[in-house]
Amino acid sequence: MTVKLAHHRFSEVFPKPLRGKRLGAVLHPASVDASLHHTLDLLREYNGSLFKLSALFGPQHGIKGHTQDNMIEWEGYIDQEFNIPVYSLYGTHREPTEEMLSHVDVLFLDLQDVGARYYTFIWTLYLCMKACESRSIPVVVLDRPNPIKTGIVEGPILDLEYKSFVGLHSIPVRHGKTIGQLARQFQSECFPKTELYVLEMEGYKEDLWFDQTGLPWIIPSPNMPTLDTAIVYPGMCLFEATNVSEGRGTTKPFEFFGAPFIDAEELCRYMNGLHLPGVYFRENYFQPTFHKGANQINGGAQIHVLNRDVFDSFTMAIEILKFLFHRYPNDFAWKQPPYEYEYKKLPIDILLGSGTFRKEFIEK
Repeated sequence: MTVKLAHHRFSEVFPKPLRGKRLGAVLHPASVDASLHHTLDLLREYNGSLFKLSALFGPQHGIKGHTQDNMIEWEGYIDQEFNIPVYSLYGTHREPTEEMLSHVDVLFLDLQDVGARYYTFIWTLYLCMKACESRSIPVVVLDRPNPIKTGIVEGPILDLEYKSFVGLHSIPVRHGKTIGQLARQFQSECFPKTELYVLEMEGYKEDLWFDQTGLPWIIPSPNMPTLDTAIVYPGMCLFEATNVSEGRGTTKPFEFFGAPFIDAEELCRYMNGLHLPGVYFRENYFQPTFHKGANQINGGAQIHVLNRDVFDSFTMAIEILKFLFHRYPNDFAWKQPPYEYEYKKLPIDILLGSGTFRKEFIEK
């Protein structure tokens, strides 16, 4: 199976009403075509014929993917080749400002999502649509595969009382949509006046995992190195809201988890005894080079997904958290704010998108 992105027929599908206008582009390192050429190369090719490239924007981790962790901001600069501004949408502002948008007539977005509500690129899209609607600026979204398949959902739907930059609209944790489908949902439910164009894929089917698309995997963020990471991420991102390492600072972020106080053998015996579908927990010890548990021996597990078609990452993570919360009441702890620009509510609650789920399903 080979999925074709809109790059290969860009001059045909770029909306005719928008031609000749000033174009702003939201890009990151995973904005590449099937031949590993960056989308900026494509924009360079058509600059001056289809449009005039007038501004660049980057999401969390930077337009070059250079910042490591949550709430590590980056600042904009002037692109020396094009002599145009490069704006940060993960710094002082996460929504494009009036000044930023004064440079553009059309905003184009090419971002690789990973299928989970917490992943902030979809909220950069959301805020771009919000800002553009208020200024009557058309939005063009280049659609890309959902790496962990479409049509499958996991976890609770966001309660809007728990909105944050890891959830601004009521969708489930594993949302089951491509970024183009999400753009259409945001238009329908939030921004009906947005002039939206989605540049469709060819050959994409909802039951495809990313490694079945024929497209190259480019890390969309520093701690999303492989498809295997994305498969466990809808559940294991919850560990960002604890004092237990989610494997940052190792070669297997989100697949490794642990802490100095955890008995790895006992943990794995318990988790494997639950017979959760499609997963095996292998006793594991690791020393992160940075982040939680850095330079200490952390006991825990490596998550081995044996059958990804029946595996439920969110359910698995809740079972792990329940075990740790009750087994280590004096050691396990929930992370305190701030987290992704929320300064009052617990990080676990904004990740779960609920004020009651933690108390009813983990701590009970």
